[in-house]
Amino acid sequence: MKKHFKLWSVLAMLLVAVCAQAQTEKIKLGDPMPAITLNSETYGNITPDDLKGKVVLVSLFATWCPPCQLELADVQKTLYPKYKDNPDFKLLVIGREHTDADLKKYNERKKFTFPLYPDPKREVFSLFADQSIPRAYLFGKDGKLIYTSSGYTKEEFQTLMDKIEAAL
Repeated sequence: MKKHFKLWSVLAMLLVAVCAQAQTEKIKLGDPMPAITLNSETYGNITPDDLKGKVVLVSLFATWCPPCQLELADVQKTLYPKYKDNPDFKLLVIGREHTDADLKKYNERKKFTFPLYPDPKREVFSLFADQSIPRAYLFGKDGKLIYTSSGYTKEEFQTLMDKIEAAL
């Protein structure tokens, strides 16, 4: 009897964890990109009109997050150099709970060459999820979600690169 109770307890905890993870995703494959506006004193403003007809990668991160640092290092080394001059591609790297001043200070250390957009009140992040970073959302030229990832692995980053290439 105790073995069955333990098994059911473990299964119940797993179910709760899966349901909690599912609730953190606010958009799913095929959904349109949320209408986001980004304001940066350093990099200018981005409106939904700036993104129409482009393949758009929304990358959500925090400066204190170790997996985010690994992902952003790959963005700097591989992704940004390959796509920065492509007029059909837009990279939006967004610092959850960070201001322009926070991101400027952070970038003085990191020396990233891609723009970092602030999201100090989680207004943009909350359109995509409730928790967990890093997160990546790739939208096709039609504005619909074609790929998403949460967390970071080299393999997942390569899949993202492949998806960008196919979308362009």
